[in-house]
Amino acid sequence: MSLIKDLHSAAKNHLKGLKRSLVLKLAAEILSVDCGLKPCFLYDFSAADMLQILNYLKELQKMGFIKGPLHLLTMEENILILNVSRVVSFLKILLQSKDLHVMDVSAQLKQPKIFGQDQLCHIRPHISDLLTHLRPYLGEQPGSITVTELPCSEWNLCTMFGLLLHYPAVYWFDTTRNFENCLSLMPLKRFIVQTTCPKIELHKFQLYSFTIPELIYPSLQSPLQTWSKDVRRVFHEQGHFTDLEIITETVTLPAVAL
Repeated sequence: MSLIKDLHSAAKNHLKGLKRSLVLKLAAEILSVDCGLKPCFLYDFSAADMLQILNYLKELQKMGFIKGPLHLLTMEENILILNVSRVVSFLKILLQSKDLHVMDVSAQLKQPKIFGQDQLCHIRPHISDLLTHLRPYLGEQPGSITVTELPCSEWNLCTMFGLLLHYPAVYWFDTTRNFENCLSLMPLKRFIVQTTCPKIELHKFQLYSFTIPELIYPSLQSPLQTWSKDVRRVFHEQGHFTDLEIITETVTLPAVAL
């Protein structure tokens, strides 16, 4: 109970506007990145700026809740908290193999489709630029928190965030036309990975949540199985989270925000 009280105090001190009901979920998100359970977390809990998040992380380190190293990356005013070692390892695999799966859901399409190898050439340079940016921060000492900003105005951030968040397949849409997509009222296979964090008494913590259009799900079953095995492998290498569960369901939504 003392730790939970300290986490609430740290959030209150540094993250103005953060709902009390989200404090433990945020702490679990950061712990999952810190221990390598997942490579990255996109901060979207409140309107906190980089300095506020940095000071919050420093307080979590001071109380011994996380160890680091961690990296704060700003991309077009979006703040991500990275485990650089995990991110770089994953992105290198994407560049060196055929495990890059991109789903085109542009609004002008009647239905989504998977990028061909010739189309992936538009994505790979961005992954390479991201790797070049992050490599200098490999090997930082525990306790360190580094901070950088990456100019990426021409990137499709939906795609890049999906890659950083370690989704097995990511969405792309033609931003030169609009920011809409063709997923409205389309059956989607939703994948939810949830677990428990006994350290802070948090149950059914949602580690991952993403969707795959049912129309193209059959062609992605192999990479999805590989991804699930990798999640389970990494889960068994850490000791902060228990009771891993991977849930699938079909949803149909009037609008899908990406």
